[in-house]
Amino acid sequence: MPKLDDLLRRLHDAGGSDLHVVAGLAPRIRCDGELRAVDEWPALGDAELRVLLREIAADRHWEQYSETHDVDFAYGLAGVARFRANYFVQEKGAAAVFRIIPEQIVSLDDLALPPAIEGLTRLEQGLVLVTGPTGSGKSTTLAAILDRVNRTLARHVVTIEDPVEFVHANAQCVFSHREVGRQTQSFGAALRAAIRQDADVVLVGEMRDTETISLALTAAEMGLLVFGTLHTNGAARTVDRILDAFGAEERPQVRLSLSESLAAVVSQLLLPSADGKGRIAVNEILLRTPGLPNVIREGNTPMLYSILQSGRSQGMQAMDDALFALVKEGRVLAQDAYSKATDKSRFEPLLPKD
Repeated sequence: MPKLDDLLRRLHDAGGSDLHVVAGLAPRIRCDGELRAVDEWPALGDAELRVLLREIAADRHWEQYSETHDVDFAYGLAGVARFRANYFVQEKGAAAVFRIIPEQIVSLDDLALPPAIEGLTRLEQGLVLVTGPTGSGKSTTLAAILDRVNRTLARHVVTIEDPVEFVHANAQCVFSHREVGRQTQSFGAALRAAIRQDADVVLVGEMRDTETISLALTAAEMGLLVFGTLHTNGAARTVDRILDAFGAEERPQVRLSLSESLAAVVSQLLLPSADGKGRIAVNEILLRTPGLPNVIREGNTPMLYSILQSGRSQGMQAMDDALFALVKEGRVLAQDAYSKATDKSRFEPLLPKD
């Protein structure tokens, strides 16, 4: 049995999210947002760590790591979980981070996400963006959305990821999981093919370049329901990020395409719970309204906040409002909400007095 399996089991049993192994340090596990050393494991030297990493890497992944000093892949531990592995090199030698991907997909009900997010599962077409920083639970939320689709609708769902994370067993849907570098050469190539594969729903693991963003917009305009992720905070920044990916001469057309295809933006953050027993997801939710296309076409992104405010009855909410509500409910601490808020002055009266 590979020695890393022991550490990965410990990660799972501790309820952690990530395992860090770095040459010169003892292994560490991230639990509830904090890194903690693994008991009884000493610091690992570079040569020793490379032996451990080699044991679970396929030949092609190890060759890529040896040549480029970076590689991503998925690793499964039967009966425990799947893990997204990222190998890299830092100043003291080899290093790797393993993100746990639970074998059991957490349902939307168990995640206790706002009802408006469940409504996204009933969309028939358009572009839905789930955004937030690394480690904010975007993949978990998207997996729960697709799980609900799988259980309630008969659709062909194509997922394009690097690597494939959550694997969905076919229920009502037919899933085609495609991993970049294995089943397809690139995100762009897989997106082009999905349009010809009678897909109803497409998941783009990361919209990381101009070609992928452009093809995702095209697919949504052609009638597919496209889910994608971006590392942005908030609806306004997400719209700006998409437009900024293109040159000035292309933006008018991209602005038009985005105005016609954007169905929703869900931004997500994770905050420690007030009782210290886990973390809580908080969401900003922008949904398509009759006025949204015109705001995007005109480039008036500050008006998106007004749409969020006026759309509360439809389930929309601004991030600061969602944070404020969690503090008032006693579910998160004011200090944690303050650190994530945009309008910090609003939260200052809630902070504990010295």
